[in-house]
Amino acid sequence: MWKVLLVEDEVFVRESVREIIAWEELGFTVSGEAGNGAEALGMIRQDTPDLVISDIIMPEMDGVELLRRTREEGYTSRFVMLTCMSDFEYVRQAMEYGASNYILKLSMSVNSLRETLQKISKELPKASPAGGRDTRSMSAELPPPLPEEVTSHPEIQKILQYLHANYDQDITVKSMSQYVMMAENYVSTLFKKKTGQTLIHYLHQIRVNQAIEYLLHSDMPVYEIGNRVGFVNDNYFIKIFKRLTSQTPSQFRLANKGKQQPISMYIE
Repeated sequence: MWKVLLVEDEVFVRESVREIIAWEELGFTVSGEAGNGAEALGMIRQDTPDLVISDIIMPEMDGVELLRRTREEGYTSRFVMLTCMSDFEYVRQAMEYGASNYILKLSMSVNSLRETLQKISKELPKASPAGGRDTRSMSAELPPPLPEEVTSHPEIQKILQYLHANYDQDITVKSMSQYVMMAENYVSTLFKKKTGQTLIHYLHQIRVNQAIEYLLHSDMPVYEIGNRVGFVNDNYFIKIFKRLTSQTPSQFRLANKGKQQPISMYIE
């Protein structure tokens, strides 16, 4: 079972999240609960969970600061943020620190939670749950945080959040232009102007970073890792991986498994 830590200062909300889901049916178990980020950080240090479901606005230490501190200390627990519509700036920061997803409290339902958990379970390496693997050995870094003046653009920010949360899906410039209801050429040009990268190159970085975690923390075959992070063609996965790391996935796994170096150092 994958271990889940619930972090929410409102007891009613925390109890609701705990009670409305049949956790074990989805392969999870609630291993702990905390009322603020400071309390949660201590629990993470003591018994690292595979997933943290955290409110964003809390006393003592908010959810974004909790996420930032866990990443600084090398923990790789997945994070799902609970938020209100007015917390958009906090959501932006959380996604940049590597949160897997966010859920609006007002629209939270059994289905939205189940879908999120099912997605997270696909991201977690098929090794053994926390305790059977070293969850501190590597920090899965997403592409570098973008300057605020770049990510404040609403359409680009919406695309970035989608890429980070759905990198394993079939994503194209066309599909993203439809997602934000803008012309394809305009989205392509705007994304490059605001981020300095093409949309597809940015997506490749996310996918390769996730593939690196699987290579280092699981025994999944290369073809399965490629498929799991969104590459439907094995040869294309190997080609892109080598372009960004100068090694094939197999060479990378052989040379780096067990090392303590941040993942961002592997990508050129």
